[in-house]
Amino acid sequence: MENTTGEFMFVLHGLNDTKTNKHIYFAVGLVVYIVTLLVNLTLIITVILDKTLHEPMYLFICNLYINGIGGASAFYPKILADLFSDTHVISYTGCLTQMFVIYWYVFCEFTTLTFMAYDRYSAICKPLEYHYIMTHQMVVKLLICTWLFSLLETSVGASLTSQLTLCGHDIDKIYCFNWDVVKLSCSDVTATSIYGYIILFSHTSQAVFIIISYIHIIKASLKSKTEQVKFMQTCLPHLITLFNFNISLLLDILCARYGTGQGLQVLRNILGVEFLVMPPLINPIIYGIRMTQIRSRLMQMYSHTFNALRSVVWQG
Repeated sequence: MENTTGEFMFVLHGLNDTKTNKHIYFAVGLVVYIVTLLVNLTLIITVILDKTLHEPMYLFICNLYINGIGGASAFYPKILADLFSDTHVISYTGCLTQMFVIYWYVFCEFTTLTFMAYDRYSAICKPLEYHYIMTHQMVVKLLICTWLFSLLETSVGASLTSQLTLCGHDIDKIYCFNWDVVKLSCSDVTATSIYGYIILFSHTSQAVFIIISYIHIIKASLKSKTEQVKFMQTCLPHLITLFNFNISLLLDILCARYGTGQGLQVLRNILGVEFLVMPPLINPIIYGIRMTQIRSRLMQMYSHTFNALRSVVWQG
């Protein structure tokens, strides 16, 4: 399928069952997207402006907020546009771009969560050495590594996918995902499959590292009441975020590979968007509201802003 300029076009079939209620879906999607942007931007500004939050843990959390905006923005604008269109198509270039941003978001999210596990391990298991291990320079290096390593992973995968010869244009999703495009290939996908296993091994290794880290963290936390409180305040939110992201991503991958049939379309849509919708929306709630220091700084900063604005209004 080609458009008027001759560019190859994909047809997204994920919205076939939403034609009757598309205005409701659009309104809900737009509200969720705006809320996601506002809460993440608010907390990013809070962390940046408040120097007391310039600690390793809060900088990693801020990185999750930034990444969440990227992941949400790779999904919402296209789906919102499609809800007001009778034809749900996307160009070849647009599809590769959307896949690139989504995978960059996924890899960056997972790598950030891995470094957060290392940070919590250092803080609880090696408290006396923590400030020598997690220096400001080290945190900057880890954040740069997160973005560049994720960019490299995504670039190689996108390059391999772009070299495939495609013999179809139908995607049973509401957005472009690499496996759905690879399934349309009529050329050899050996290199793509091998690279997929390399990526799987890489991030499985990260998962093993996280599990081992938390085994040590839990053992250390059981030794004292203070460490237990620290675990509940800083590690539990991280575990909730990690569990939510991995389960939603795993369900989407399994559904993409093994879920077939039009009757499962609604289920595939729900599972397919969960890892793009929930983490950017839930992370600010988990870290911004549950964690005492961020919550108190947020309330303090914006109460001062509100009081200043009120004073200006009264004087005017």
